[in-house]
Amino acid sequence: MSDFHSTKASAEPGVDCAQAEPLAEFTPLDGPNREVSSGADPEGLNRAATTAAQAADSSVVLLPATAAGANGSRFLRACLRLPVDRTPVWFLRQAGRYMPEYMAVRRHHSLLDICRTPEIAAEVTITAAERLGVDAAIIFADLLLPLTPMGLDFEFVANEGPQVHSPIRSAEQVRALRTDRTDELMYVSRAIEKVAAHFAAPRADGDTLGIIGFCGAPFTLASYMIEGGSSRNYIETKKMMYGSGPSLNKDGAAWPLLMEKLVTVLIDYAAQQVEAGADVIQVFDSWVGALSISDYRDYALAPTTRLIRSIQALGVPVIYFGVETASLLPAMRETGADVLGLDWRTPLDLAWRGLNYSVAVQGNLDPITLFAPEEVLHARVAEVLAAAAGRPGHIFNLGHGIVPATPVEAVLQVVEQIKRSG
Repeated sequence: MSDFHSTKASAEPGVDCAQAEPLAEFTPLDGPNREVSSGADPEGLNRAATTAAQAADSSVVLLPATAAGANGSRFLRACLRLPVDRTPVWFLRQAGRYMPEYMAVRRHHSLLDICRTPEIAAEVTITAAERLGVDAAIIFADLLLPLTPMGLDFEFVANEGPQVHSPIRSAEQVRALRTDRTDELMYVSRAIEKVAAHFAAPRADGDTLGIIGFCGAPFTLASYMIEGGSSRNYIETKKMMYGSGPSLNKDGAAWPLLMEKLVTVLIDYAAQQVEAGADVIQVFDSWVGALSISDYRDYALAPTTRLIRSIQALGVPVIYFGVETASLLPAMRETGADVLGLDWRTPLDLAWRGLNYSVAVQGNLDPITLFAPEEVLHARVAEVLAAAAGRPGHIFNLGHGIVPATPVEAVLQVVEQIKRSG
């Protein structure tokens, strides 16, 4: 799954249990102005109905207790901090270069070819989920796909990672970006439709697989657009951020306008995925850890909040994930995201307690632990589970994506340990 890119440039970003009791009605999450939609049809798409006014008001979030095709799956219930029969598990970048089945596909297709061909993207997504026996499948796509319909071409360069051909450095360039061509991204939704149809029936344990769509967060996508690729210090990005405001320079409107355009495109893109059958949307803020708390609040919090609340208004939970974000977690919680992804640097129990258990959490095994001896890996997985202490609202995952050369057997070992732990 090419859902985010590592700091070092990469050519690619990717015991039987009783079924959890499905919920009988739509349930509002806690928070201001959350409302119940009693008119939604639970036998149809199972999406909470929203009016145009509600969709425009990001404080009004209608969230169903079940989503299309999930029927109260343990994954979705964990996102909503509801009781589950066992901890759900899936992995960031669970379809990727560590998996022989994926590499067999890559021998014939480029990364972008896979992303833009629904049949192949669906095949890669399905194969990984079935091979690992996880509780959710995240669609195979890439964070940067929305850049193309906005008018920014990019490519993946071997051993260097993604490169944007014409980085954005001025308000004039930002004004030229398009927001009216998101239909060009429909290939992702068509892939989701195929994955959702494949996993529509309950599995052997009676549970239904969760379907995850995703998009990048405004700050992270902006950093790629401005820097032209991966960055160590984000100098150009921060120059545009700090220069925002008409009194500062002629390009003072560039940052807020870029945020506005990105949010507009990303809301449409997420809506396509939800309509196609995504039960949850994950928002990847891979580079937001480069910001101080003050900078996050001043330049990233508002647009990210608008994006997350708008996605929730579609009737699905949102997972918000960043890397090196321990200091930012309380501010990230203010977005209203249903789940916060934790990297491995912060003990899960301390992070969750610091958030007053007011949000579900996802994580947070160090992905390199998958290279450790079996007994060490078992102990580290047990530590994460012990930190969660069986509290409703924990989704087991890594603190970042599976890296190339990871032994598949180690990933399978983790899945089996989670399932045995109950």
